[in-house]
Amino acid sequence: MDLRQLRGFVAVAGAGTVTEAANNLGLAPASVSEQVRRLEQSLGVTLFERTRQGMRLTEPGATLLARAQELLDHADEVRRAVTGQRRRVRIGALEMLAAARLPAVIRRLSERCPDLDVDVRTLTRGPLLAGVTSGKLDAVLLLDMGMWVGGLGFTVPSDPAADAAGPGAGAAPAPDLDFLDVGEVRLALVAAPDGDREPLLVSTTGCSIRLAADRAFGPEVPRRELTGIATAREWARQGLGSALLPDFALEPDLASGALVELDFDAPTLALRLVWLRGREAALRDVLYAMSA
Repeated sequence: MDLRQLRGFVAVAGAGTVTEAANNLGLAPASVSEQVRRLEQSLGVTLFERTRQGMRLTEPGATLLARAQELLDHADEVRRAVTGQRRRVRIGALEMLAAARLPAVIRRLSERCPDLDVDVRTLTRGPLLAGVTSGKLDAVLLLDMGMWVGGLGFTVPSDPAADAAGPGAGAAPAPDLDFLDVGEVRLALVAAPDGDREPLLVSTTGCSIRLAADRAFGPEVPRRELTGIATAREWARQGLGSALLPDFALEPDLASGALVELDFDAPTLALRLVWLRGREAALRDVLYAMSA
């Protein structure tokens, strides 16, 4: 199997369309389509079902996808050994986590693996998950809860293997994604000592902290939507309401007394590292640094 064909196949499987896969690879759509066609010819199987909605993996395609990234990672490892190139890993994170939690991880990685270059991309959750599914990112750090990716209530990219199994197969959500919970983020309901307790100051719809707030409070609680948790914290400091905020955003204000924690059983979120299943070997050092 030609490695270029495998890369094209993995990109199409992750993106769902030849055009988007070509954009991700920096190639012409015709080139990617030809790579997939030649790979199918060499294997003697049909890897994709061409539909109006895009490229849907067949059963042989889903089987190949489970092994293809492993082959590509091994080829990259051999190439680096021969050429002396430095290893590179691409980690995506929510901006608030990149600021508060990633520096210590990067420091541990630098000490443990001086030959490893780490690229950090700060994105919102949708592009993060799309990036790891398409292969543009090796792993992403986000906030979640529960026993699968998306337990907090957000949408995950469709799983190609589940698509190949067809409707009614009973697959768990996004089984092509694996994860490790590397820590916890405690949430606290806070307000200024003499400030208002209502309304509830929340970030925009879809934000992880907003999802947690919507789960914790009923619809009858008055809300004021703001642009982000930093704005919600500042409005709470100025006595304009209460806010459910993560522990790493609160330490200075709680210590100084600018904010006080209210009596509320707030949820705890998982600090979750997510990657494509089968990539554990390539991410071994990152997983070690995250869990240390």
